[in-house]
Amino acid sequence: MASEAFDLHADAWRQTHLGRLLGHAMRRFDARVLQLMARSAEAPLALSNLAAREQVGAAHVHITRHLSPAGDRLTQLAERAGMTKQSMAALVDQCEAWGIVVREPDPHDARARIVRYTPLGLSWREAFRQAVAQAEAEFRAEVGEEVAAVIGLGLEAYAGGDGALA
Repeated sequence: MASEAFDLHADAWRQTHLGRLLGHAMRRFDARVLQLMARSAEAPLALSNLAAREQVGAAHVHITRHLSPAGDRLTQLAERAGMTKQSMAALVDQCEAWGIVVREPDPHDARARIVRYTPLGLSWREAFRQAVAQAEAEFRAEVGEEVAAVIGLGLEAYAGGDGALA
């Protein structure tokens, strides 16, 4: 019996290591952002309804998080999001069907297309910005301003260590 208790304790690292905690925190944060967007007065009604019915997921947030206001090629967008081009193309297809983005010819390369926000997509982006600000404020209220500042600085330093923020 003592060896079973020891083995359980020795295995606890799998549940509490930093990567797992970061993953749980990110999922909780993204879920809260989507919940706020579902209730947002800024988000277009049809998109709020999709978020409320959980048709919009964390994967769709990648487009909102990574698409620049000027637009980007699909390959750039996928690279920034850490996704395959094929997976990003599927997300862009959905977002295009919802009216968030359009694909336009690249003026510098006739073979390429640029993904850009539509006016509806810009409203969605603004709702996302506001939801992120609200979720961050809730995080700071829950853990305290000092802890939130240390966590933010630490994560920024850690994430920047592999060039992810470049």
